[in-house]
Amino acid sequence: MSDAIDLADYLARWVDHSPEREAVAATVLGIARASIAIDALIRQGPLAGAVTATTGKQSGVDQQKKIDVLANNLILDALRDCPVSCFASEEMDNPLRIHAGGKLAVAVDPIDGSSNVEANITLGTIFSILPALASGADGSSFMQPGHNQLAAGFTVYGPYTSFVVSVGAGTQIFTLDPVEKRFIRSFYSVAIPAVTAEFAINSSNYRHWEDCVRIYVDDLLQGRDGPRGKDFNMRWTATPVSDIYRILNRGGIFLYPGDLRDGYTSGRLRLVYEANPIAFVIEQAGGGASTGRTRILDVQPQSLHQHTPIVAGSKAEVDYVVRLHHEPHGPGERSPLFGRRGLFRT
Repeated sequence: MSDAIDLADYLARWVDHSPEREAVAATVLGIARASIAIDALIRQGPLAGAVTATTGKQSGVDQQKKIDVLANNLILDALRDCPVSCFASEEMDNPLRIHAGGKLAVAVDPIDGSSNVEANITLGTIFSILPALASGADGSSFMQPGHNQLAAGFTVYGPYTSFVVSVGAGTQIFTLDPVEKRFIRSFYSVAIPAVTAEFAINSSNYRHWEDCVRIYVDDLLQGRDGPRGKDFNMRWTATPVSDIYRILNRGGIFLYPGDLRDGYTSGRLRLVYEANPIAFVIEQAGGGASTGRTRILDVQPQSLHQHTPIVAGSKAEVDYVVRLHHEPHGPGERSPLFGRRGLFRT
């Protein structure tokens, strides 16, 4: 546990009289305020009304629930008091202009894991803050690679509520004090453990994966009897930021690869407002994040709601998966004896 300063104090120290940083800090605080309001909404559960009702479809094919729309509106309302030029969201087909003279562009996934609402499982909010481009009225501000992000993070609404953020100076974790309605820093400059024995992937899609992903998971499932020489545990919550939060604290690797199903060839997560902020936070904590072939933060977006495969977590493990993508029979240190064996193969 670090010194108990709150989010506002932390950001004030980081700003250090810089007007550019002041704009970022004000926007992060706006998102944090919205997160507190979203937390209150979530904790009402069914008492808040039909928040789990499906109201339509988000961009693409995802089902949109009432809670997605309510959370989106809470964030948008909070950002109206911030120096934000344009706002983009998973819940909106197109970006929205907020302030013509704003310095920043903000992209969000208001409710990550909204399919889990009925099951009372952890939810999240993800955000990305980019510099607003002069020509950004048409949404071009969001067509910047992730390494241009000025800040990024996510909120995890679990047994307690955490606000994970990086302003490019490491990754910090704050915990919501539900009485004072403040985020208090609970973990300072998180460092992802280098050694891992946990992985997160939806194994029900096994038959659709590329061979390189199958080989990787097969090796993990063989445990100490396989080429990795130790046992691994699998975790999967269907709320990506929940799995990423665990990785920040315990190490591990998260995979949502592309696969052969229609609509999944480029993965499932959205690049601009899901994969990029996750990758930024992970890298700032000493981890790695890749599509399997390319560093996530170097991918040039082509559209606002573009999908991407993602592999993120402990850097050595991510690097191992990347090598598997580039070497069809596995990295050189992997014994050929195990090249095509697997628990799911016949």
